[in-house]
This record gives sequence, C-alpha cells and structure tokens, in this order.
Amino acid sequence: MTYKKKIANINVESIIERFCHVLWLEDGLSKNTTSSYARDLLDFHNWLIKRKIKRNLILVDEQIIGIYFSEIFSNTSPSTANRRLSSFRRFFTWLIREAHRSDDPCKKIRSLQCSQKLPSVLLEKQIESLLKVPDTNTVLGLRNRAIFELMYATGLRVTELISLPCVSCSFMDGVVRVLGKGKKERLVPFGELASNWTQKYLEKSRPLLLKNKVSEILFLSERGSQLTRQAVWKLFRICAGEAGLSKNFSPHSIRHAFATHLLNHGADLRAVQLLLGHSDISTTQIYTHIAGDRLKSIHEKHHPRA
Repeated sequence: MTYKKKIANINVESIIERFCHVLWLEDGLSKNTTSSYARDLLDFHNWLIKRKIKRNLILVDEQIIGIYFSEIFSNTSPSTANRRLSSFRRFFTWLIREAHRSDDPCKKIRSLQCSQKLPSVLLEKQIESLLKVPDTNTVLGLRNRAIFELMYATGLRVTELISLPCVSCSFMDGVVRVLGKGKKERLVPFGELASNWTQKYLEKSRPLLLKNKVSEILFLSERGSQLTRQAVWKLFRICAGEAGLSKNFSPHSIRHAFATHLLNHGADLRAVQLLLGHSDISTTQIYTHIAGDRLKSIHEKHHPRA
C-alpha cells in the first residue's frame, strides 16, 4: 500500500483526537479550546463528505481549501472565519511536523479584517446593584454574594473561579493564587470586602453544602460538588435580571468591569495585564478604549470648557 493510500484510509476522528491531545499536552490548552479546534476540523470533514469530495482533510489541496473558506467567509462573521482559519493552520503545521504532509494548503489564504468589538461593561453602580441581589441570610445566597465579590475583586475568568481550591485564598496576605490559561500561575490581590464575604461563606455556607463530603474546591454546588460554568452563567442571569441589567451582560462582564474600573481610577495598563493574566498586552489594550470613552464623557460633563 502506498503512503498516500495509507493516509487516505486513516480514521479522521482519531487523527483529530491525536492533534487535540498534543495541543493539551504540549501547549497546555484548555478543554474548551481543544474542543473548538476539533469542532472546526470535523465541520470541514463533514463538508467534504457532503460535497462528495474523495480526499480527506489530511490530503486536501489549496483549491479545495479555497472553495471551503470562500463559503465560510461569506456565511459567518470575520472573527469566526478567522478562528477557523487559525485552527486549520495549526492543524496543518502539526501534520507537516508529523510528516503526514509537506505543505500547508492554507498558506495563501488571508485572514479577514475585523473591526474591534468592544465588550459590554457594567458601570460601578450596576455592579453594586448586582452584588446586593443575593439573599445573604440563605446558604446559597451567601455563596453567590461571595462569588460575585471575589470575581469583581480579582477579575477571574469563570473557569478559574470554579477550579479554585480553598487553599488558593490567603486571607492574611489578601491574595488568591490562580491557575490560568496555559496552566500559567498568577497571584491576584483582593480587598477587604471580598475577603469578608468569602470567609463568611467558608464559615457558614460551605460546611452545609459539603454535607460530610470531602472536597478541596472553594465554591460548591447545592449537591456539594464543583460548580459548572453553566451553573455560574445561570446564577448570573437570574441575579442580573433581578438587578435590572441588560441581557447583553454575562459573567465575563464582571471581568471586563474589573479591568475597566481599574483603568478609570488610574491603574497602569501593565499592572492590569498582569492581574488579568494576559500573555500579550495588546489583549489588555481593548480596555483603554472603553476607559477612554468613559473618561471623555466625564470630561465633557464636568470640565467648564468641555
């Protein structure tokens, strides 16, 4: 059997699984990220089958890739199309490294220009309204208040929050140890309010949620298990609705608010980058646009010659 025939008979799902395993093992990418890569590649695999194209995604040429992306570019947003192109480039780079290919069929495809989309940011008074929603006289209400307080005080991603072990919080030093994207560790300070609410939760709510079980996870579900991202999203939507907030907001909006409010109050961009755990400061710079707009409105409102 020739090498090309052998490659043509490779199980596509298994090669995608191998590729994603390498991303996880070597680059430390999260499960959500590797799942996105797998989904992009499987969509292309199914597209090839639907078009009755005999080559699998390992053997496709520039022409087939070009036809596929001309459809993608016309039917999806620029950011989605560019993300898929990034998935393909990484996949074909890996195939070349593994000696399954000698060329990258995506080489001549250019990314689309994207307009920078600014995130929706909660105002300080909106954050205050959200924080006051949970009924802290109840077990879950106290937990929810602690969750929101710690998220706003630290800018944690939801995946980082739900993975926090109890030992990650040093109340004496006022810092939380966070394991972020790519398994990069950072220390993030938090204030007295977040410290007080988290300690109240640990003393009064968590033992009742634990129900004689053993767990190292800080924030627990009603069943005493680790919270899911979906559970935090649902919790936020309920509380946001009670606070009268727009449906455009999500739990990640608290992280956006953390960064923007720091910049509004004079924080250094580099410091905010470190607190957020961004590897590239250009990712953090998006918040300067939001903060700049906010400062401009303050100037127009309050300066005598604005």
